[in-house]
Amino acid sequence: MVTWGRFLLGSVLLLAGCTASGQPATNADGPATASVNTATGCAARVETGSLPDWADEGFHGDTRAPHVFGARGEIVAVLFGNPLAQVRSDGSNNKILWVARPATTSPAPGASTTLEITATLDGTDTTVTHEVAGGPGPSIIDMPEAGCWHLDLRWAGRTDTMDLVYADRKP
Repeated sequence: MVTWGRFLLGSVLLLAGCTASGQPATNADGPATASVNTATGCAARVETGSLPDWADEGFHGDTRAPHVFGARGEIVAVLFGNPLAQVRSDGSNNKILWVARPATTSPAPGASTTLEITATLDGTDTTVTHEVAGGPGPSIIDMPEAGCWHLDLRWAGRTDTMDLVYADRKP
């Protein structure tokens, strides 16, 4: 009986740490532990809860929007074109609002404010670059192929990374 009780307790504790989608609960001030697809190494995780306080400026009312945190928690991609797709036959865009966590130090003199994105398709040598003039802000980020894209993000002397998944076509 003791073994069965431990099994039930362990199961309950395991389930309590997950949301309805089976993902860990979101931390309102930063990223939750990402779910990694071990087959591809893709750590893309679209959160659907509230944006953190530092990223909700300009939003009114409920600040729930699909978003992905950078691995270091320095930036969040708010996905207005969710799900992202390589082909969007409905005329919509892969619109992403990039919001950087407020800096704790001044940027290095001469550091570019442009958000520079270097994206690599998982498992390939395919690399694409994008720039968001003026730094993190609104953008349309399209990718030439569907799949998991690893993004290296650089702006104002700061860096972060994230994975974004682009579907073959918008459902």
